[in-house]
Amino acid sequence: MENGDNFNSTWRKVASTIYKKPADSKVFGAVEVDVTKLEKFISEKRKNGLKITLTHIFVLILAKAIKTDIPELNCYVKRGKIIHRNNIDAMVSVLQADSGMGSVMVHNADRLNLEQLASVLAGEIRKSRKGDENESMESKNILARLPWPFRKWLFRFYKTLTIDWGMSVPFLGLNSNSFGSFLLTNIGTLGLDTGYPALMPASNISFVFVLGGVKKKPVVVDDQVFIRRIMSLAIVFDHRLADASHGGKLLRYIKHMIKHPEEIEGK
Repeated sequence: MENGDNFNSTWRKVASTIYKKPADSKVFGAVEVDVTKLEKFISEKRKNGLKITLTHIFVLILAKAIKTDIPELNCYVKRGKIIHRNNIDAMVSVLQADSGMGSVMVHNADRLNLEQLASVLAGEIRKSRKGDENESMESKNILARLPWPFRKWLFRFYKTLTIDWGMSVPFLGLNSNSFGSFLLTNIGTLGLDTGYPALMPASNISFVFVLGGVKKKPVVVDDQVFIRRIMSLAIVFDHRLADASHGGKLLRYIKHMIKHPEEIEGK
């Protein structure tokens, strides 16, 4: 058997360093929602020239839910205390040109409308794929270039300074609040129906949100069976910051917005 060097991409080297057997407290959740009306809303927007997807919609829904209903999800832990963020920044997973996964940041996502969000996200994705890396990508590449076990030692040092002690690493531009309020990833575009995410151990985000695949399914509405477009959603919370009640609030907000997409930009 080959030694597997072809599989040792930048991210795989980093992942093998930062992940370990789960030990921290987390809250997982998953649900299926009817996105038939939401997809029609997106289709109308695209006909009018606004190129948006379900990813854009859910970035905005999550950001506005945090702003109006669940401010607890815009917090992080620093030196044993819960700190509220001044801004709601969304980290969005994207597929890179080499078929690896990367991420881009959308700052102040709650203050944007769909047109602004589409423009910002498209610009950040272009920069990422051209190699204009953000701070998290740059630090990831630095970590990947180090031989084992030095990259493991460096990561532990970085995590101790930033996540555990709440200090900054100036030469990397990283601190205990460098990765935004939450991470959203759309695995449905990769052909996966659902997923159970991991909290990023190098970050202080309060939750990771996963968009799964969309499929036609029979649904009972007013005692009648209809074929609807059903999407799976999954989430993992940092249990230090949130619990099931916050998940319930978020789900209620999401369900309302996908039934009334015309309100998404209004709140």
